[in-house]
Amino acid sequence: MKIDILSLFPEFFSPLLSWSIIGRACEENKVSINSINIRDFSKNKHKKVDDYPFGGGTGMVMKPEPIFHAIDSVRDKNSRVIYLSPQGKKFSQELANELSKEEHLVLLCGHYEGIDNRIIEHYIDEEISIGDFVLTGGEIPAMIIIDAIVRLLPGVLRSDESFTDESHYNGLLEYPQYTRPREFNGYSVPDILLSGNHGKIETWRKEEALKATLSKRPDLLKKKTLSKEELIILSKIKDSLQL
Repeated sequence: MKIDILSLFPEFFSPLLSWSIIGRACEENKVSINSINIRDFSKNKHKKVDDYPFGGGTGMVMKPEPIFHAIDSVRDKNSRVIYLSPQGKKFSQELANELSKEEHLVLLCGHYEGIDNRIIEHYIDEEISIGDFVLTGGEIPAMIIIDAIVRLLPGVLRSDESFTDESHYNGLLEYPQYTRPREFNGYSVPDILLSGNHGKIETWRKEEALKATLSKRPDLLKKKTLSKEELIILSKIKDSLQL
């Protein structure tokens, strides 16, 4: 996979190329991540990329010409161009899975009061938001999306780093995790995890995942199609909690 990031602050992404799983994926050529300075495509001698909005108002708007030329410099027939925008589709694990199958992603990071809408209308494939709040620019959302996507690429995670049991991957929150020591400040690891009975451990994990989801994110259960086994387990949990 290739990811091109269009930003006014490309240096923001330098640590990403050497950090943890993403850095390893870059070293092993599982993904190519490039950050491109939109200012390099400004025809203005001062590299100006913004101007006052037509119709008046506060703040500045990013001009269309530099953004267009930046997109045009990397886009090909297999590219999916995404604008990180508070007006976009809400980012989710499902969308991360979908994007991880793309050959080439172009992530456009806006700033100021946003970008000229002609870019959005004619040169963007879709807008994506990471939540209903305001940030200074699209750089942090871009990093979040890259992190979520890269870990899903084939061969990026080792077997002991598998994402298949992580929260949200299968529509449920993850079951509780424990490690050594067995006793900590008077609190013990659940006995079932020390039993060596892998069948019972698997059942316990399913129960705990459903219990955590019901307790913390019941909205997720409305979206997920539960198996017959999961429905039975969930029914028992609700009975025990008198729900």
